[in-house]
Amino acid sequence: MDNLKEDAIHHTAMKLAEELKNLSIYKSFYSDVQKLDPLSCLTKASAQWEKRIHKSLNSMCSDLETSLAKVRSQSEQEELTDKWNELSTYNLGVNPNMPSSVSGFATLEAERIGLGERVTALGYAPVIQEYLKKGSPQCLRAKLWAQVLGADVGTQHIAHFNRLKKSVLEVDLMIDKLIFKDVQLTASNDDQYFVFEDLLYQVMLCFSRDGEVMQHLKGCIGNPLNVTIKGRQTSVDSITVFPPSGIIPFHGFTMYATPFCYLYDDPVQLYFIFRAFYIRYWHKLHYISTHPQGIVSLCLLYERLLEANEPLLWIHFRNININPIRVVFKWIMRAFSGHLPPDQLLLLWDTILGYDCLEILPLLAVAILSFRKENLFQVNTLQNVDAVLADLSTISVISLLQLALMKPQ
Repeated sequence: MDNLKEDAIHHTAMKLAEELKNLSIYKSFYSDVQKLDPLSCLTKASAQWEKRIHKSLNSMCSDLETSLAKVRSQSEQEELTDKWNELSTYNLGVNPNMPSSVSGFATLEAERIGLGERVTALGYAPVIQEYLKKGSPQCLRAKLWAQVLGADVGTQHIAHFNRLKKSVLEVDLMIDKLIFKDVQLTASNDDQYFVFEDLLYQVMLCFSRDGEVMQHLKGCIGNPLNVTIKGRQTSVDSITVFPPSGIIPFHGFTMYATPFCYLYDDPVQLYFIFRAFYIRYWHKLHYISTHPQGIVSLCLLYERLLEANEPLLWIHFRNININPIRVVFKWIMRAFSGHLPPDQLLLLWDTILGYDCLEILPLLAVAILSFRKENLFQVNTLQNVDAVLADLSTISVISLLQLALMKPQ
């Protein structure tokens, strides 16, 4: 009986919505609502969430009997300096042997490399982005990404990175413990990324000290704390923003950086590419906002795409009492890092740069569910749904995205 009542309410709401769309005042009404509705509930939710995070940080400090920020002892600085350069390297190639349709090229890979080299030589970001929409060969990706992001390293970048390193060595921030723990629980436990553990410590610790990140994202990431550095109470620089970057790491935060380790073995170049990606894209995935590419909007887009393109699957999730966003939220929030194999993940991030938008993430999520829907129809618990979607090693990102983008809406 309750199900019949819910269906009746749903159909009534849909009918009213369609009638509203036919009114002459609909466009202006819709525009006004978009301006008014932001912004009360989401702004309030964001502030409450930030308050909870700050309270948790202070609680952790009390439990650990430490400070949010304190000067490191000389022995700690020396030990950290000695361990700074323990790096690992690992290479991954993408070598499809499909025959090329263009004369003069034996394979599709050779054709893409030839075109990519011309695009790289041109160095014009819009042309590079158009090329990246179909994915980049591994051998050209590092240069192409740096060109699009304007993140080629110069002497000023090296000097800035060394200043950040000096800050890491001198001042112990409580979130350093969170960073070490996150690397250990994510990248270090991942067969694809564990070899990059030392490099990731460098990048993530330096990122936490980078005040330029907070300046770039001012107004987008809330209001960080101001704390006194224990051991510097009498110094003019005793007060610091905590953390200086304004970004408090969470479980899985390291995964925004790990794929770059396949492209750059120089920690300075890796750092500035990761930072550029974070400032342009990744911060939108874990802050509550009304931005059209923020995590709230992406989740809403995913639900609309799934309901419109796979209505039977949508109904199936409703019938087994599973919220459809629950199934894919971890993919979208991490931009699929840690879920797709590295070669496919890098192709996905090619397309994010190419289209310069994060809507690619919910689009791929829906495409994967569509691809696996016959198996999903056979299960009726969240645990079994997760099991069907756990292994994405056979997913071909570019093929699925092209099929999704070509599908008439």
